[in-house]
Amino acid sequence: MNMTVTRKPRKRLSVVLLTDERLVPAGELSDYSEKQRLLRKAEFDVKRAVETLGHQFIAVGLSNDLSTLRGAIDAHKPDIVFNLAEDFGGISHFDQHVVSFLELLRQPYTGCNPRGLTIARDKALTKKILAYDGLKVPEFAIFPMRRTTKRPSTLGFPLFVKSLTEEGSIGISGASVVYDDVKLMERVEYIHRTAGTPALAEQFIEGREIYVGVMGNERVTVLPPWEFFVENRREGAPLIATGRGKWDPSYQDQAGVMTGPAEINEKLATKLEKLSREIYRLLGLSGYARLDFRVTESEDAYLLEANPNPQIAADEDFASSAEHAGIAYPDLIDRIIRYGMIYNSGRVMF
Repeated sequence: MNMTVTRKPRKRLSVVLLTDERLVPAGELSDYSEKQRLLRKAEFDVKRAVETLGHQFIAVGLSNDLSTLRGAIDAHKPDIVFNLAEDFGGISHFDQHVVSFLELLRQPYTGCNPRGLTIARDKALTKKILAYDGLKVPEFAIFPMRRTTKRPSTLGFPLFVKSLTEEGSIGISGASVVYDDVKLMERVEYIHRTAGTPALAEQFIEGREIYVGVMGNERVTVLPPWEFFVENRREGAPLIATGRGKWDPSYQDQAGVMTGPAEINEKLATKLEKLSREIYRLLGLSGYARLDFRVTESEDAYLLEANPNPQIAADEDFASSAEHAGIAYPDLIDRIIRYGMIYNSGRVMF
């Protein structure tokens, strides 16, 4: 990955990297096993980019005690906290509370604001907000835990079943697409049992899976559309981004899982850019986010999920799309830092 900086920072900043205490970048990335490297590559890439930009870098590990974070802020008085925290005390949807804590301290940070994180975390709420404004989203139903699974008569098969709130393709496999009520009940029970969350069953949209990166606050930059492929998918198998497809390198090689620039016409590219800007605004997002679309043969674009603070390692989709647009990785990190420093946490975004 090209680490050449094309512009110099205005001043040397003090940057605190906030991450899980188990993922604090220590030593060299090559010191870790392959699995450990996969978990830590974003932390090491951000560290390298921040140092390349000439900033002071301090890493802080977060567990279940906010006093560690408060102590680091008091001690180092950072210009910005680069937020890579994805949970608090092992609870993923507590990530928004960590950001709320930073806002209470009046501490600038990178990434999305608490309100945007809260809205995007709830996939059903996201769809309701967008549907209210007339945007295309799959039809869906929510299946709470400890309730009888009863499909609404208006919701037809096939359906795609996933966690209402968990990210990273947790609980998603080939069995997530169901074609009858028996399989629906089985899959809902599986999500309840393994993810520990309500299940969401949504209309399965046949088509291409295209990701669009957006970054900024009130004024945003939309990155080139990035497409998900499975080259060795068996005939008739649904195109889905499974947990193995996202996190298992050996399976990725075997199945031919990859992403790359979406080859689309100018009309569709313009449509996705306009749609992405609107969705980013309607959901109150800030910092940076990845929007996941299904695009049908007739070029209707359905939002599947909004992912604020997506994976930001140098070889992940967001950074690859930025590089495709001519933004080198250190410059991307520099932009994310600048967005965090100018974000006004006292202003509600609409």
